[in-house]
Amino acid sequence: MMTAEDLKRIMREGAGQDEGVDLDGDITDVPFTDLGYDSLALLETVSRVEREFGGPIADEIVGVAGTPGEFLRLVNLNMSGAS
Repeated sequence: MMTAEDLKRIMREGAGQDEGVDLDGDITDVPFTDLGYDSLALLETVSRVEREFGGPIADEIVGVAGTPGEFLRLVNLNMSGAS
């Protein structure tokens, strides 16, 4: 199961961190766009999650997850085999 800390680390490694954004706080409900992450950054994040946690991850997650919290919930559901 992926944690919020795992996701923050992967986000930093894959797309970096916008200078005006603090990923150390609670970003669960902050929209990805407010964090400076676009769809390309999310695709990179998905790719890294797949490699680290043994994907594959459903492509729809990128289009549906608007916040890190939603992304984390959907990825964990995906990895558990739930729909």
